[in-house]
Amino acid sequence: MGVTELKRKGRRNKAVANNRTAKIKDLLRKPEVRNVDVEAIKAQFEANKK
Repeated sequence: MGVTELKRKGRRNKAVANNRTAKIKDLLRKPEVRNVDVEAIKAQFEANKK
């Protein structure tokens, strides 16, 4: 019996891995959007001190 190559399955496995790494890189590339009110945080710290 000869050895058969599963070419389609190999291509699919590589595509899945490449898509996964691309998705992770894309998520890491985008900075997290934060709306932080610095003055409110400072006021909260001052209130906690007293």
